Amino acid sequence: MVLGHDARGLGALAKPAGVLSHPNEPGKDRGRALLDAAYDLDAECYVWTDAASGAERRLWLLNRLDSATSGVILVASDGKLAADVKAQFQRKAVAKTYVALVFGTPRGPREFWRDRLAVARKGGVVRSSVAGGHIPAESECRVLRAARGAQPLALLELKPHTGRTHQLRVQCAKRQLPIVGDQTYGDFRKNREFAKQARTKRLFLHSLETQVHYRWAGRDWQFAARAELPPEFEAALR
Repeated sequence: MVLGHDARGLGALAKPAGVLSHPNEPGKDRGRALLDAAYDLDAECYVWTDAASGAERRLWLLNRLDSATSGVILVASDGKLAADVKAQFQRKAVAKTYVALVFGTPRGPREFWRDRLAVARKGGVVRSSVAGGHIPAESECRVLRAARGAQPLALLELKPHTGRTHQLRVQCAKRQLPIVGDQTYGDFRKNREFAKQARTKRLFLHSLETQVHYRWAGRDWQFAARAELPPEFEAALR
């Protein structure tokens, strides 16, 4: 689903939960990917042939989401523009807002989280932890709603200030606020009970909005995209 685009060629797509941002290997996972097209891993772009003109088309991915996470993904139809906007990610000039449903309730309505993460890759799988870490990770947390009961739940707005692997998932888990449906860092028993009662099984983490400031053709531009919260988030709090 296209969320929007501007005249320079910057756009945004809404990625559903369970869909890959791109195929992991050439010729594989295409049916599970965001677009039904070939993907150039080196150039980080989708490639296809225009049916009408026969011309080659490319669409560059500017960010990625875990397959289990839904929400906003930025794209660009121009390679130079893609490089310029990616540079904004490096300069921390991109603002991202996520929403997560977690087991438990934070101590305060607003918190600022600072942690040191360790990131390891084994067998092609990347995992993060707070054990012996040295990579800084910072996020803002705000409680949007809370449902108290036999199993308290809270809907959190999360704004990462750094972009570490699995950052929000690890930071939530460290504070005994595991994200519902997290099969890596979450509470497996609570996940099973929730899935049985709610009759839905997904990671309840959603990239709600992304804003970026960038410079193009000698001018400053701003682009924002929002992917509305999936209905299962609200349904879980009823």
